Amino acid sequence: MRTGDGFFRPQSRPSRDLGVLLARWLRAEHGRLRVLDLMAGCGIRALRYGLEAGAEAIWANDADPERLPLLETNLAPLAGPDGAGKADPERVRCTARTAQQLLAGCLLERRRFELVDLDGFGCPTALLPLALEAVAFDGVLYLASTDGRSPTGHDRPAAIRSLGAAARAHPASWELALRLQLGVIARSAWAMGRGMRPLFSFSEGRTFRTAVQLRRRPEPGEETNLGLLAHCHGCGDQQAQSLLRLRGWAPCGCGASATGAAPSSISGPLWIGPLQECSALGAMAIDGGRSGAEGASASLGREGARLLAALSTDPGLPPRCWPLAEIARRLGRGPPRLAALLAALRADGWQACSSAVMAAQVRTDAPWPRLLELAQVVGPGQTSPAAGVADDKAPGA
Repeated sequence: MRTGDGFFRPQSRPSRDLGVLLARWLRAEHGRLRVLDLMAGCGIRALRYGLEAGAEAIWANDADPERLPLLETNLAPLAGPDGAGKADPERVRCTARTAQQLLAGCLLERRRFELVDLDGFGCPTALLPLALEAVAFDGVLYLASTDGRSPTGHDRPAAIRSLGAAARAHPASWELALRLQLGVIARSAWAMGRGMRPLFSFSEGRTFRTAVQLRRRPEPGEETNLGLLAHCHGCGDQQAQSLLRLRGWAPCGCGASATGAAPSSISGPLWIGPLQECSALGAMAIDGGRSGAEGASASLGREGARLLAALSTDPGLPPRCWPLAEIARRLGRGPPRLAALLAALRADGWQACSSAVMAAQVRTDAPWPRLLELAQVVGPGQTSPAAGVADDKAPGA
């Protein structure tokens, strides 16, 4: 396969691996797999969907007409039974249109796909309504955004323009960006009368990726997953509230909010529900490990296997994460060992896991003062006295 001048990053293989496993899962769920790759670049993702996921129909598109010959050449291995050297036109279609033009045509022609892969540049919000229209019921939109400034609080006006939301500086900035993106998807789906379910969400800091299943209708109570996330820069506390049940913010641990005033930094509306569907990830992991040892196969490399394993341990609830570095700063000492702190939190009766989105972060429903107390007791590099377990590296850390 030739990459030509088509955009291709070898470092993005884990995201392509997960896309292939997602496509296989969809094919098993639906009994068929039609794929639309809206911004195909050199075509490697489309080729893998055909060769490794068994897609019966693939539409690979790139807006640059000069890239079309390369796209057609790279997809030639998806040739028909006669081996004529060109991709089977009944199975593969290659075009050079803008994403807006192509999606508008799909809407007019009522074309639907089990998987719509939208791996573009910048913020994809403008394409979301048309992209969701192209997704079959219970199909998936696999979406990527390379806009890292506005959803992480570094460009507030741009966040208002592109996301219709406030984005403020937050210690779990990558997760904030993913939740803002999911919030836009949810609002678009609900406006269509549809429901949505995140299957997985992750980032390596440059690109923010979410795979969202489109449902025929919203699940009961699904709207409670749209809310606001607050972070107090004074004391470090975090709070989350659903827009459906919005009320006054509880006082945090510093004087600024002692009178009931809102904490200093509020982001949203954004998705405060789960980030991962662990049952789907489990099925994908089983499929990915079938053909190789140590979690590596032709379709799932070691980095992808590690990412998948980490996501499977972190459903993304509750939506509050604290970096170990911030805990250490508040305590004025070295950071606690992650596994020991998680064990102490669980022994104390709280939910706790390591974040799969950002390394060395604790996800828990424990109140912030109690989290600091347990971190103080555990201490840096010690064994958790509450749980009595060795302080090994936590899964997904």
